[in-house]
Amino acid sequence: MNYPHWLLAIPGGLLIALVAVPHVFVSHFAVGGGFFLVASESRARKQNDSAVLDYCRRLSKFFALLTLVFGAITGVGIWFTIGLVSPAATSTLIDIFVWAWAIEWVFFFIEIAAAIIYYRTWDVLPAREHQLVGWIYFISAWMSLFIINGIITFQMTPGRWIQTHSFWDGLFNPTFLPSLVARTAMSVLLAGVFGYVTLPKGEGRERVARLAAFWILGGGLVLPLSLRWYFACIPQFSRTYLDGVLTGARHALLGGIACTVLTLLIALVCGLWKPRWMHPAVVTVLVIGSFGIMGSAEYLREFVRKPWVVNQVVYANDLLVAEIAPAQAKGAAHTANFLLTDETGAAYGEALFQQQCASCHVAHGYRGMARRVNGWDADFAADILQHLPAMHGTMPPFAGNETDRKALGSYLAGLNPAWHFAITDANRADVGAKVFDSRCGHCHSVNGKFRPLRGVFEKQTASQVKDMFPVLGSMSPDMPAFNAPDDQADALAYYIAQEANRPLPSRAAPAQMPIGNTKSQMMRPAQPWPPQQADYGLAGPGFQEVR
Repeated sequence: MNYPHWLLAIPGGLLIALVAVPHVFVSHFAVGGGFFLVASESRARKQNDSAVLDYCRRLSKFFALLTLVFGAITGVGIWFTIGLVSPAATSTLIDIFVWAWAIEWVFFFIEIAAAIIYYRTWDVLPAREHQLVGWIYFISAWMSLFIINGIITFQMTPGRWIQTHSFWDGLFNPTFLPSLVARTAMSVLLAGVFGYVTLPKGEGRERVARLAAFWILGGGLVLPLSLRWYFACIPQFSRTYLDGVLTGARHALLGGIACTVLTLLIALVCGLWKPRWMHPAVVTVLVIGSFGIMGSAEYLREFVRKPWVVNQVVYANDLLVAEIAPAQAKGAAHTANFLLTDETGAAYGEALFQQQCASCHVAHGYRGMARRVNGWDADFAADILQHLPAMHGTMPPFAGNETDRKALGSYLAGLNPAWHFAITDANRADVGAKVFDSRCGHCHSVNGKFRPLRGVFEKQTASQVKDMFPVLGSMSPDMPAFNAPDDQADALAYYIAQEANRPLPSRAAPAQMPIGNTKSQMMRPAQPWPPQQADYGLAGPGFQEVR
């Protein structure tokens, strides 16, 4: 909490993604494309194929301009945005891996120099020396990927670093190797994709088209296997997100699979079977499909790490684990260097929102909180701030005391007008559904996969359901007290009883919540969420259990 917050019109994470995903897309091509260029040149010289050799010459100019100019600009853009959106996380990664960054920059300098020399010396250097420059470029580019991959995977799986704080334990962490294989495979795939972007029009077109198709198919076949290996190595709490309980993760996963299938089909049909079909429109679809693979993979990598930026070290809102307890004891204003000290004004609640929520949310718009808190009153909002980690398991704990919770709760409740319903028999179920989404839907479903309530309320009437509302807060430490107006409570009870007793196909029946002799057993999810400390597979000093 030692940095000022950066006021944006969009969530900070979205801004980072807008800069980072295009950069990562091109940087992986910079690795695979270098391999593609020098391997194709070597093959063309051995076969005395002047058409393919001329193609490599023209591709090297496009390659140098795209990777060095666009790649360098967007790379600087990433440092600029992450330094402003997540300064604590950026500082942490620099402190831990300062020598790794220094070594990576050396390789990057060699990479730049080699790419320029390779492009400029086609008619100057002998064939062997020219190819040697190309191999130097590829090795340097892949070593940059090697090092950055260790730093990126550390964010998800610090591994033994939590106990040892060893540089090598952090770099060679549990997901280092599967991620390295996946990123190398993606680099090979993208080399083939960009081979089509610069496809020659005359002689050699079909030979280059078939060659590029083999690169796409080779990378595309290894990629899913390596990603499966990667996801098998991530913590249990992250794997839970892939089970379909969260819409964003499910859509990204399905989108990535669809883009992979599309890319491989185009390479197989239009690359190997009918190269003459590889027209600009098809190439455009191919580039979009491959970009979709990269975008969905990066989204999932970021999403399944929540509520962390660096697992067990820095939360998604850029607060260090060690900062949470002091802020909860003393108050945020007493532990942050850049926060309003007047804890009574309305501006204080907004300042807390900017400090603790703006990394992922805005008040209105994309990922806006106004839609999520619609129907909340100030007391309910302040209460639920005590239970943020229970909301889908993706939220960091609130770093503040009761005064802070009331201030932020008042700000959140003020984003929408208060609800006033004229409830009738005709609209009771619709109103109940709306109240459920507002009061319960952030942590439960009735018949869905996420903490289904059907097992608790099945075979109960609306009045029996309503009788449980006053004691919800005592049923589980993660349940906020229920304080909705009586007419909304009636509608909510009616909706829950109706949905819980609605016949469902056997294949769609949700997992039943265990019903025991105690109230806490009744409200416990079918599977613990978020997982207990042991589920992280990582424990040690500095760990704060997210429950």
